[in-house]
Amino acid sequence: MHLMKLTRKVTMPVAFSLLALAAIPAIPVLAQDKQPAAAPAPAMGAEMDAMMKAMSPGPQHKLLAQRAGEWTYTNKMWMAPGQPPMESSGTMHGEMILGGRYLEMSVHGQMMGMPFEGRSTEGYDNLAKQYIGTWVDNFGTGIMTGPSVCDEAGKKCTWTAETMDPMSGKKVTTRQVTSLTDADHFTMEMYGPDPSGKEMKMMEIQVKRK
Repeated sequence: MHLMKLTRKVTMPVAFSLLALAAIPAIPVLAQDKQPAAAPAPAMGAEMDAMMKAMSPGPQHKLLAQRAGEWTYTNKMWMAPGQPPMESSGTMHGEMILGGRYLEMSVHGQMMGMPFEGRSTEGYDNLAKQYIGTWVDNFGTGIMTGPSVCDEAGKKCTWTAETMDPMSGKKVTTRQVTSLTDADHFTMEMYGPDPSGKEMKMMEIQVKRK
């Protein structure tokens, strides 16, 4: 009788303990069943490779860097065919910016007896596979922008852009040819329409490294 009572006292807690232990493995299983299925990881490899190719400076950007540095220039500007040019001079500063992705040129000088300041940004679009440029200055309020075509060595680039003609108030197309003579000299020639609409040479800038 005493043994049976003792057995009951021992067996009941043990039985509850065994039931509790048996239930423990089922708890995480039930918890996992209630959680939503994890979304599959996005395939980022190809997207990351494409992004890196689009953003990485390449050989074309190194060609643009040939015009980085400190420069002086002399400028001839023709107002109309047959007229003598107006001459001026100034300085240029070229710098590769944003990790070597763009060439920024700042220009300071005189033009038509007034202080002149301008700034250009040139780059190569890896996706569009073309050079692109912009120009702003204190002789206007517009932004000139357009594509450029360069030879393989980057020694000659032709930039085509549209701008507003202050006389007619209409858009006109201009063409700028930049030619690198050597590491310390380059020339910029600008062409635009004369009063009859025929293309004429409007400007020639001779640039020399300081």
